[in-house]
Amino acid sequence: MKLVAGNSNRALSEAIAAYLSTALTKAVVRRFADMEIFVEIQENVRGQDVFVIQSTSFPTNDHLMELLIITDALRRASCRRITAVLPYFGYARQDRKPGPRTPISAKLVANLITHAGADRVMTLDLHAGQIQGFFDIPTDNLYAAPVMVRDIKDRFDLSNLVVVSPDVGGVVRARALAKRIDAQLAIVDKRRERPGESEVMNVIGTVEGRSCILVDDIVDSGGTLVNAAEALLERGAKEVHAYITHGVLSGGAVARITASKLKELVITDSIQPTEAVRVARNIRVLSIGTLIGEAIARTAHEESVSSLFD
Repeated sequence: MKLVAGNSNRALSEAIAAYLSTALTKAVVRRFADMEIFVEIQENVRGQDVFVIQSTSFPTNDHLMELLIITDALRRASCRRITAVLPYFGYARQDRKPGPRTPISAKLVANLITHAGADRVMTLDLHAGQIQGFFDIPTDNLYAAPVMVRDIKDRFDLSNLVVVSPDVGGVVRARALAKRIDAQLAIVDKRRERPGESEVMNVIGTVEGRSCILVDDIVDSGGTLVNAAEALLERGAKEVHAYITHGVLSGGAVARITASKLKELVITDSIQPTEAVRVARNIRVLSIGTLIGEAIARTAHEESVSSLFD
């Protein structure tokens, strides 16, 4: 087994390698003067089972191109099997046609990864589960829930806890987490006027006097979380925390969350945290290196991955 890391999240790649007690494969991923990407694998990988670890986070297109070129280099080096490990799958929010003459970019990216030479894909908390069907190769969609559940059980009184979905579309995810910790469920009914902006309309469920945990897969601008937290507090919630898998946190999101009434935002390191995230007073990062490392080990040994989440 070999692990190859792109430049998107070196720290997570090293954490995965440490869990698996192996060194990252020596490889050069650099740019020419005109920013073209050059890749050279500096170890023999012929006949090996290779895992390429690369989140397609900001700058999304650069990191996606790195993944494709690394995969091509490995395929031409006669690897036995190439698994693309994407802790964060960019373009996942473009999984359908919201209007006429618009692309389904998630399907396009799936095609690019497949045609570059990947034999299977491993990712974490896809924005929409049906994206697995966009790939014509085996795809494992891992879940950060076990890591979050352990953290929640260590820090909260479960008898006074409510899990909250910040919108109707995330109810399935929130219900699954609530079931794991035997907590009540509430839903924030949200109306989005334009991309990146949201307006909270109503709260469905009882939150008065309780600690609330907002659960979602992606936090981008932070507007939805901030509005949801304010709506819950207005309806008598004791305090509001948020557990989000992917901390995209674009633009002024960190400042918006720091200035909000949200007591704490907990994200994973599927996207490498920026310096602003690391120093923010109410943002905390959970590591998923162990989770992904175990999934890689089970894949390499042809063992069950789904049993990780039973």
